[in-house]
Parts: sequence; C-alpha cells; structure tokens
Amino acid sequence: MRLKIASWNIRKAVGLDWRRDPTRVLRVLKEMAPDIILLQEADRRLAPRHPALPLAQVRAAGWDWIDADPATPSIGHHGNAILMRPGLEVERMVPLELPGLEPRGGILARIGNGEEALTLGALHLGLRRRDRLRQVAKAVSAAAVLGGPVLMGGDLNEWRKRPDALRLPEGWRTISPGASFHAERPTMAFDRFLHGPGLEVRATGVWPRHLAARASDHLPIWIEIA
Repeated sequence: MRLKIASWNIRKAVGLDWRRDPTRVLRVLKEMAPDIILLQEADRRLAPRHPALPLAQVRAAGWDWIDADPATPSIGHHGNAILMRPGLEVERMVPLELPGLEPRGGILARIGNGEEALTLGALHLGLRRRDRLRQVAKAVSAAAVLGGPVLMGGDLNEWRKRPDALRLPEGWRTISPGASFHAERPTMAFDRFLHGPGLEVRATGVWPRHLAARASDHLPIWIEIA
C-alpha cells in the first residue's frame, strides 16, 4: 500500500487575511491530492464545536471523514480530524484524551484498503515540553494496541531539531519536512510526522507558500510512504 498523507493546521479555516474561508482550504487540499489528510484546528473552539469545514462542502470536495465525536457536530475530536479519499476503510477508531495543562486530544484510526492496513494518528500537542513528552508517550502506547505500521502527524509544537526531542521509542523516527510556520515567513518546523517500524518513506515536503493561498498561518506538510 502506497499512500500520500498530508497534515495541516488550518486555524479554523481563518487565513492570513483574517477571513474564514473553508472553500479556500478545500481548494488547497484538492491541489495537493493526498490519499489521507490529518487536520488540526478543524473545529470551532467553543461548544458545540461546529466544524470549520462544513461537512456538505467536505463531501462535495470528494472526501470521507471519520466521525470521532458523534455527540457533537464536530468533524473530529479536540479539533483533530482525518479525511480520506473514497475506497479506504476505517477498521477501528480511537479518540484520544491527552494529558497536560491545556485540553488536548487526538485521533487514532486503523485504515485499510481491504488487503493491508495502517494505523494513523492526528495530533495537536501542547505548548509545554513536559506535556508534549507525556502526550507522545500516550499516543504511541495507544497506537501499539491498534497494531501494524504506525504513522502520526500534526502540529507537534516542537521547535527543537534534535532527532530525540520527543523521546520516541526505539525504531521510531521523527520526519520534519521543513519550516511550516509562520506561513507568511516560515522559520519553524512545528508540523511533523512520527512513524514506527515497517514503513518506507518515499518523499516529504512542505506545500509552497504561494500555493497555500494564505489559507492558514501554517503551511501544509506531506509525506509519501510505502
């Protein structure tokens, strides 16, 4: 199974011009053409947490999504969402509550094509390093229960470039495609992927600033895996 996976903090679809424009976000994602999208800040912050990307527009753009929080109109869980192209199936989904000073969460999902499966995680980690370390440890442990190769991504709020910055288990790697924040002048690599054994990384990148259409204060990142 070969997949292109994107990750993007869409800042509730509010762009650098301070206009909320979900159509612009979806247009950028269509141009990226990934198989799976990991989103952060995909919901409004306050209850009942309406999605920043209206579900009718998501469906019209050709994406399926994981309903990780059926009790709300949210598109995900704690602002994290996973969109998929049709043809991929969710075998199991786990909403994560992550420890820390701020309310943080994530989504884990085992996604397959009928023959092979991959465990994916969408994460938005805390601002304090001590919280990030605890949050990553919990996400890795929970992903192990779902089994198989694991890839997680999102706005990890980690600025350190050291490969051991998040204290991953043996056999795990951090993939930092490049500077993605601030979208106006990217200097910080907050957006990253984490993966365990069993995956081959074919290519990675940051979507160019001029193609990101000023749709968020983060630039999207992407990875191609086998």
